[in-house]
Amino acid sequence: MAEAAERTIRVLVWMEGRHEQDDVTVQKIYPDGMAQAIVEGLEEQFDGPLSIRTASVDEPEHGLTEEVLAETDVVLWWGHVAHQEVSDEVVARVKAHVLSGMGLVVLHSGHWSKIFMSLMGTTCTLKWRNEADRELVWTVNPNHPIAEGVPNPIVIPEQEMYGEFFDIPVPDELVFISSFSGGEVFRSGCTFIRGNGRIFFFSPGDQDYPVYFHKDVRRVLANAVRWTDPGEKPRAIPTLNRYPQGWFEEHGANA
Repeated sequence: MAEAAERTIRVLVWMEGRHEQDDVTVQKIYPDGMAQAIVEGLEEQFDGPLSIRTASVDEPEHGLTEEVLAETDVVLWWGHVAHQEVSDEVVARVKAHVLSGMGLVVLHSGHWSKIFMSLMGTTCTLKWRNEADRELVWTVNPNHPIAEGVPNPIVIPEQEMYGEFFDIPVPDELVFISSFSGGEVFRSGCTFIRGNGRIFFFSPGDQDYPVYFHKDVRRVLANAVRWTDPGEKPRAIPTLNRYPQGWFEEHGANA
């Protein structure tokens, strides 16, 4: 009897897309765009069938229509200079899909995106300096699926420093901690559950450095797609409204 074909995971790489338009440094590092580098990394490192599409802030509804999100299992989100241009209506739409089960991988400066801040409920502020610092990404949860096949540490020769304090809720799971040559440390790989959706934040990926060509970073992102994927579970936002109208009147408030 033939084995059933493995399910295809539907991925949307949402890349702000502004730096590629007017930043010569970024254009030289990512001549085909940052989104394409992430797409190629997923195709290189992911073990299994993927269907990948891209979108950007300048598309109608930022490329995040109801129809697109309904056909997406996992969104990878990178933003930096245009966070406030993402409409509140679209943010609410994406949030509803995450709460109902869609996976979300938030990358680097996406910590200040409206969608991440809304899901975290905090300012998501942090310390930073951009001085081409060496980053060591240490695995602190080696049994987590996102850390599978990842060296400890990942060595990133040049990267923007992100440091504590990082104003986020206590992560459900801490997978990676980064250290920098200036002595700073940072919770660089964190998971969260919101509603029925899984969220992973991963900090390496400043636009001024070729981080998304790094083999080990690409492996982390591929693992994150696998972990945040909701599978074939039907999407539904959790609710406490489990009782039909009039149930408490019939059974009593203390039933």
